[in-house]
Amino acid sequence: MITRIARTAGFSGLLAALLLTLLQSFWVAPLILEAETYESSAPAALHEHGDEVAAHEHSAEAWSPEDGWQRVLSTTGGNLVVAVGFALILAALYSLREPQRTGTGALWGLAGFAVFCLAPTLGLPPELPGTAAADLGQRQAWWVGTASATALGLALLVFARHGLLKALGAVLLVVPHVIGAPQPDVHESLAPEALETQFKVASWLTNAAFWLALGLLSAWLFRRSSQA
Repeated sequence: MITRIARTAGFSGLLAALLLTLLQSFWVAPLILEAETYESSAPAALHEHGDEVAAHEHSAEAWSPEDGWQRVLSTTGGNLVVAVGFALILAALYSLREPQRTGTGALWGLAGFAVFCLAPTLGLPPELPGTAAADLGQRQAWWVGTASATALGLALLVFARHGLLKALGAVLLVVPHVIGAPQPDVHESLAPEALETQFKVASWLTNAAFWLALGLLSAWLFRRSSQA
């Protein structure tokens, strides 16, 4: 079973990561590069927005990948690590509840998208360079809490048989957004609002495509390995 999970996660994670990198390269990355032109043209290299707002510091000694093959390679490597990690989670879940058909993987993929992307970004939307943000630790804590509550809430709604447990699941989906994500004192961005909107939509759609592909590929490979 361990070999089955590892093989499923490795191959499905690799293919899904390549798809994500391709979509990001042609859709998301150009928006980030355009936003960086606004950030680099700002009059100050350090933008301070108060004690509760994250400052954007540009150190001359800080390394960042160059445009071109370095950026693509760095993105691919990061996507691969994340994709294999998520694929391991899906394959482990399949070992507990094996999908009866490949299409079931799409439902697991959509659940993963809701847990790790949609729900957290409803409070903390994807940010372009040069966007003011709240304290990093507070944002990370809210993100983890939201993802955990969403995962448990969806599990109770789908798998629980008692009505009260299903109601608890619905409450868990809402609670993080009632509490609210940490926000900066001043909402401002160097990039135009239209560019921000394009970036949010592009990020959501590319992540949705990634999760659908990961779910379908992992379910197909997991089922195929059982028939081998």
